Amino acid sequence: MKELKEGVYWVGANDWKVRYFHGYELSTHRGSTYNSYLIKDQKTVLIDTVWEPLTDQFLEHLNEVVDIKTIDYIVMNHLEPDHSGALPALMEYLPDTTIIVSKKGEESIHRHYHKDWKLKVVTNGEKLNIGENELTFVEASMLHWPDSMFTYLRGKNILFSNDAFGQHFASSELFNDEVDETEVWQEATKYYANILTPFSRLVAKKIEELQGLNLPIDIIAPSHGILWRKNPMDIVTAYYKWATETPNSNAVIIYNSMWGATHKMAEAIGAGIGDAGVSYKIYNIATADRNDVITEIFKSKGILLGSSTINNGLLTSLMPILEDLQGLKFSNRVAAAFGSFGWSGEGNTILEQYLGKAKIKIIQEGLKIKYMPNDKELEECRNYGKVFAEKMLSEL
Repeated sequence: MKELKEGVYWVGANDWKVRYFHGYELSTHRGSTYNSYLIKDQKTVLIDTVWEPLTDQFLEHLNEVVDIKTIDYIVMNHLEPDHSGALPALMEYLPDTTIIVSKKGEESIHRHYHKDWKLKVVTNGEKLNIGENELTFVEASMLHWPDSMFTYLRGKNILFSNDAFGQHFASSELFNDEVDETEVWQEATKYYANILTPFSRLVAKKIEELQGLNLPIDIIAPSHGILWRKNPMDIVTAYYKWATETPNSNAVIIYNSMWGATHKMAEAIGAGIGDAGVSYKIYNIATADRNDVITEIFKSKGILLGSSTINNGLLTSLMPILEDLQGLKFSNRVAAAFGSFGWSGEGNTILEQYLGKAKIKIIQEGLKIKYMPNDKELEECRNYGKVFAEKMLSEL
């Protein structure tokens, strides 16, 4: 149990050991938290619960603050199991307590739990007086589920933002001014890149709506990770920039190689990108963390994909990234393909087909080299990288 402000408490759970987020295969190198909050006013309100395996930790924290049976309302900003998993156990104590949900949340709670709980459906902008303070509910559909909403605590100036503005980051501390902010920002960027990118247009629209409400915000309290107390609107500003998809003027090279030929091509292409004054990173996808690579794609203007051709196709380690490129719907990026081959050489064509499906603009014809590149061909690769970087800069 930790206090955000007088009468407002964190009662969530830390997950120090999780390294892949449940069912999503999102790497969580620094663990995660499941943030739940309790408000004690004339009415006692709980906002969200935790993932089911951490129910005991959650109930222990709740019991430190309140007699569980005295909770008047449970606000479920979102019903995905990492937020609502402890709800069935909690409702054993509170069978008649009202659960507040969005319209889409009404459907979600029934489909997840098949219980006849007492529900109150709220609409965008609806308010609930709880004593000295007031709750305002803000629909946030598709940030990142249809049922998502925010809850604003007027009087304490706290925005409970659910999945928006969060990070997968376990900590003994609660606020951003108590931890290494560089680590927090790394995780916040990764979280947006891998989860919220497909909904960027909606993110921008929701931020504009929030700005129009002129709500004073002292703390942004997401459902995962650290809470933003120091300069809390900095994360909102960052989200708006990310949502408008204005990537940095750098490039990322992602490849795999059977016997080192495509690896040599990647290194030479990178050197050529550097010759043009553009920063770049190179990842062998067979050994790199996929979500870290996606985060680098998110930050980069240029994407170069490379694969040896095998069985008239690609090395299969590239497939998850190619699927992610389609699903995450990156915009305002440019790309090209390269790779080595032995006798058929379809790799580049297939890579370009995937880039086309992802609606990423191809700005340069693919480069392929038979077997191991010689010095002259490596110089060709270097020039290829330089030309790609120059074309990429012209697209900014």
